Amino acid sequence: MLNLKQDHSTLVVLSVLADGPSYGYAITKAIAAKSDGHFKLTASGMYPLLTKLEKQGLVTTSWEEVKAEGADPDASGRKRKWYTLSPKGRKQLDKHIEAHKQMQHLLDNFLSSPSATT
Repeated sequence: MLNLKQDHSTLVVLSVLADGPSYGYAITKAIAAKSDGHFKLTASGMYPLLTKLEKQGLVTTSWEEVKAEGADPDASGRKRKWYTLSPKGRKQLDKHIEAHKQMQHLLDNFLSSPSATT
């Protein structure tokens, strides 16, 4: 398993949210699934990051009441916070993707050179 650096964590979380609104636990599951379990973002890293992204205006939030299956319809459920990629977040994600592509291209130039194999 690989630990994500802060900048990579932001890129990964924003890219998951580009697929649609989600909540914290589902985001961590999506990250693990998309990375075949190589990346893991724990709750202690995920929620402060989501709070930071919200404060920066990169994500918007809403609340939903969730009830357990078979629960009393009159009983109140627990609250679940949903995160949605904002237009500003989409622009930030696009910048991250472009920077990643440029870095990958530069690294590929070094890795594909004949001197890299000697």
